[in-house]
Amino acid sequence: MESVKLEEVAFDEKGLVPAVVQDARTGEVLMVAYMNVESLAKTVSTGETWFYSRSRQKLWHKGEESGHFQHVRRIYADCDADTLVVEAVPDGPACHTGHRSCFYRGLAEWENRRGPGSLRILWDLYEEIRDRRAHPQAKSYTNYLQQEGKNKIDKKIGEEAAEVIIADQHEDRQEIVSESCDLLYHLFVLWENAGVSFTDVLAEMEARDEKKGNKKDAGHQDRIF
Repeated sequence: MESVKLEEVAFDEKGLVPAVVQDARTGEVLMVAYMNVESLAKTVSTGETWFYSRSRQKLWHKGEESGHFQHVRRIYADCDADTLVVEAVPDGPACHTGHRSCFYRGLAEWENRRGPGSLRILWDLYEEIRDRRAHPQAKSYTNYLQQEGKNKIDKKIGEEAAEVIIADQHEDRQEIVSESCDLLYHLFVLWENAGVSFTDVLAEMEARDEKKGNKKDAGHQDRIF
């Protein structure tokens, strides 16, 4: 990947550059703020987001009052180096209203139009399954599986995988979609039960992607993409 040095960032005439903050795990846009040279340098040195407040005319450390710090994972610059994307893991809501993202309202003229699904639902599923362990609920199927343990969970993985195969053999597209959802859900339950996080799996996938096509490093027997 190409890189841009701090001195190459194209700050505007006021010495600012817009920074779009995304959740590093889901890709969800959390907020947009501005950085100057000093706040960007502090972001790099501390590993947490710092911005420049145009209204207060001073630096501000995200989370300094709310405790909802943002832990930076990656920083990208666009082709003109005049806009930044900051991928971070937040400690809490990004918005002062208490919403996870500042972008929690749909445009009225567009809100009834449905598009393809978002990967964010996978992170929501992961978080919900973890929460069930910490806060059990009556008649929760997730809690039932967690109480039964790995033998029950493993059995369900086998059953759901078989259902996906059967749906594929029948060439039933909708059934493939439905059964795949069931398989994914039970896989997430297995991960939580085994102490494996969703980010562990994503990190392994990224590592494999980096080896893609490199037979010398990856080896012919490695399962790479």
